[in-house]
Parts: sequence; C-alpha cells; structure tokens
Amino acid sequence: MRKLLPAEVSSAEIVPVSPSYEALRLSPMEIRLKQLLMKRAALAAFLASSLFHGATHAQAIGPDPTAASLAADGPFAVSTQTASRATGFAGGTIYVPNTAGRYALVAFCPGFTNSQSAVAALGRRLATHGFVVVTMNTNSIFDFPASRATQLIAALNTVAAISTGPVVGKVDSARRMVAGYSMGGGGALIAARGNPSLRGAVALAPWSDSDKNFSTTTVPTAIVAGSADTTASPTDHATVFYNSMPTTTKKLLAIISGATHSFPTTSTPNQPASGYQIAWSKRFADQDVRYGPFLVTDSRLSSFASTGPF
Repeated sequence: MRKLLPAEVSSAEIVPVSPSYEALRLSPMEIRLKQLLMKRAALAAFLASSLFHGATHAQAIGPDPTAASLAADGPFAVSTQTASRATGFAGGTIYVPNTAGRYALVAFCPGFTNSQSAVAALGRRLATHGFVVVTMNTNSIFDFPASRATQLIAALNTVAAISTGPVVGKVDSARRMVAGYSMGGGGALIAARGNPSLRGAVALAPWSDSDKNFSTTTVPTAIVAGSADTTASPTDHATVFYNSMPTTTKKLLAIISGATHSFPTTSTPNQPASGYQIAWSKRFADQDVRYGPFLVTDSRLSSFASTGPF
C-alpha cells in the first residue's frame, strides 16, 4: 500500500471499512467517527515515522545544477568577515552569500602546518553555491586530527552565535557540516563520527594514523583522495576509512587519478574535489535531490565507490 502524504489526507476523504459483523452493529454516525479516528491515527503514524527518520524540508537554493555549474563559481556573490580567535579554535575567515536567506553552515579545517588560507579557494567556491563557510585556523598548526575535530565543532558553534557583520541572520543552525584537508580531513571524519546531528562531512586527502575505525558513523560522508598521494595514501587512509563505515551510511569515495597530497591547495577549484564537495553539501545539508545525479564517477578518477544512488 502506498503511504499517504499529509497533503493527501483531508477531512473529505472516506476511509473504506470492510463489511463485518462489527460494522453491521454500528450506526452511521458511529461508523463515520471510527473512520475519522482511523485517518487521524494513520496521519499520526506517518508524522512519527518522518520525525524518527529525520525527514526535513529540502532547500532548493539556486538554479538547477549542471556539470558546468559545479565546475564554476555559483550564483551567489559573497562577502567576507573575520572570525576572531575564540574558545576552541583560532578564528578564520567567513564567506557569506550576499543574498538574503538562511544557509547551511560549513566549517572547513586545513591540514598539518597549514593556515586557513590553504583551503580558502575551495571554501569561497562552496560559499558561492549558497553556504556560509568558515575556513578556520587551528590552535596550533601542529594539531592532530582529534584536536581538529573538536575545533571544527567549536568553529560551527562560534560562527552560529556571531551577532555582528554580514553573517547575522544568514545561518540556519539546524544545517551544519564539517570539511577538512589532510589532518583536517581526518578531523572532519572524527567530528562526523562523534556528532550524528551533522548533516554531512567532506574529507579531502584525509590523514589519520591512529584512528581509522569509523564503524559508528551515520553522518553522510564523502572522501576525495589522490592516487599519487604518498603522505596519506588512499590504500592506508581514505580507502580504509571508507571501508570501515557501515554500508547503511551514505558514503562516497573518489580517488583522483594522478593527484598528489596537495591537490586541494595547489589546484584551482575547477577540479573533481570541488564539484563533489558542492554536490555532496547540496544533497545532504540542503537535502536537494537535484544534486544526486552528480554524485557518480568521473573520467578524472582512478577509482570510485559509493552507497548511492543518492
């Protein structure tokens, strides 16, 4: 039987009652009351199921996507704002769409010995597609993934609470994501594992040496790596992380052919990593199903896996 949507349930509908001994004993008014009670119970069950499974309204922000649009700046002009050093992380730069509206919030963490400038190009590109993005500095450039995971969450909380500047009124606090590069990518994976309320995570060339088990992760997670990465080789890092996640988790692994560890910082945003980050963030932070068809393999990849279609 097809499940009724709330809009399909109206007081004018009649729920058929099969002839039975009980029905024969009821008056027309009693039958009508029974029908109304049945409809109310069915609607309550539907709503309870929706809440249980985290159903939310999709946010269709921006025009229909194309392969070309995912390889270019999005339709939103952005302003920048400084995030001051705060408890938990060392501040950074916030990219905010100028267009009025409420947008998902993404914290983007750089790698070992890097500052936020290492991920600035990808962070800004993501913001132009309709996100508030903070490219963050870490407390120490030598922080390891577990510390970066904690700082990612601190960055989300801090930016969501800012009360001055272009970001005010632009953040939808219910839609949060984490992203990271290298040890920042490892931090994003750890943050997603420990914070199931996050809408998604994107890890670029992720590195995590001692923590490789993500079997409890439920947050939709995309991992993009380089086949020529000798610092965080996909064999020892990205593929291990992906395989450790449950098959019930929405996940994706894309390995770019010939890319080294530095691909997120040395390539322009017109690369597979940027396209996957945008499409993944749109699909899961905004729950915009228009982006699902772009979360597939690419001719520039040497390997691809996912639990899609999405």
